[in-house]
Amino acid sequence: MPTYDYRGLTSAGRTMRGARDAESVEALRALLRKEGLVPVEIREAPKAAAGEAKAGKVAGREIRLGSFRDRAKPADVSLATRQLSTLIRSGVPLVESLTAIVEQTPKADLRKALVAVRDQVNEGVSLADGMRAHPKLFADYYVNMVHAGEQSGTLEMVLDRLAEFTEGQGRMRSKIVAALAYPAIMAILGTVIVGILMVVVVPQVTSIFKDFGRDLPWYTELMIWLSYMVANWWWAGILGVIGFVVLFRAWRRSSGGRKIWDKFVLRLPIAGDIAMKVAIARFARTLATLLKSGVPVLRAMEITRNVMGNAELEGIIDDARKSVQEGESIAVPLKRSGRFDPIVTHMIAVGERSGQLEEMLISVAGSYELQVETRLGALTALLEPLMIVVMGGAAATIAASILLPLLKLSEFVQ
Repeated sequence: MPTYDYRGLTSAGRTMRGARDAESVEALRALLRKEGLVPVEIREAPKAAAGEAKAGKVAGREIRLGSFRDRAKPADVSLATRQLSTLIRSGVPLVESLTAIVEQTPKADLRKALVAVRDQVNEGVSLADGMRAHPKLFADYYVNMVHAGEQSGTLEMVLDRLAEFTEGQGRMRSKIVAALAYPAIMAILGTVIVGILMVVVVPQVTSIFKDFGRDLPWYTELMIWLSYMVANWWWAGILGVIGFVVLFRAWRRSSGGRKIWDKFVLRLPIAGDIAMKVAIARFARTLATLLKSGVPVLRAMEITRNVMGNAELEGIIDDARKSVQEGESIAVPLKRSGRFDPIVTHMIAVGERSGQLEEMLISVAGSYELQVETRLGALTALLEPLMIVVMGGAAATIAASILLPLLKLSEFVQ
């Protein structure tokens, strides 16, 4: 079905622009008139250019050929959500609000999804049901919160909460990435430097030993062998790394492998503590946002369970949900698991007794997000000198294995 760009006038004389899929120009003109718009200009939209994602099929699967830059990120969805909230609060009808957002959304996949949602809403489908058809852009928690907002008549308020929640999660991800960026860069630079030493410097220096026919220490022989392997079998090393990554990811995705790995991650020193604090903050923030938006507690816990990202913690939330279903409080099964800090379960219990569970969860989330930020700073401060020591140690080992025999050789020549 072709896509058409159109321009029309509302009954109030306002100009509306947008893009719609239709069988023909006549069909779109009739549809616009049915919606109360007077068509002024309709033209077929240009074919997807370099900036828009194109699709093809290979072995029956749809393949997106567009640039990754055209794929919406959580920040793009958050911005569109906040804009939609502002327009609705200003009294702009939902369909007109969606049209306005479509016109200024730069990401092709988000724009296409919003066009489809708007068309469905215009046909009488709820906003939540329209978004449900695009799970890659609108997650389960997003759709359920929108549904609750529509049911309670507080859609604009819920959209604001969604935008704040998405932005907060984005900030947390950015802090984690920023904390790991420096060690990653140092590791790459260190690998490059060691590679140059092994491939270029070591062979040139060791050729001197061959000319004199002297016996070399075992550590120098080992370094020469490693240099030979790196220079001639580097491709095997790369294939080995790729194979390991592929096998590890396949194992990690299996049910048993995921449970073992996630349990191992939580027990790592420093990193495991940070991962647990991130999970607690995510649990508290997600559950609080869902409950404040009117999502029932059992459904809210089910959605929260799906965003935990750790199999062991998902099992704990499952157990807690079953306990709540049987009439128990949320705090008791969480405390029984032994994974949640006592202060967390205590605050949740107080919130349940006082009827202020959402506020307590928000306090927990804020506290743990601050702790994560502090721990990330400490981890970065620890990794920086550690990486320098490791890189310096590797370079010193290579230098010593070459220079010590050279010194002995110079004494022999003298």
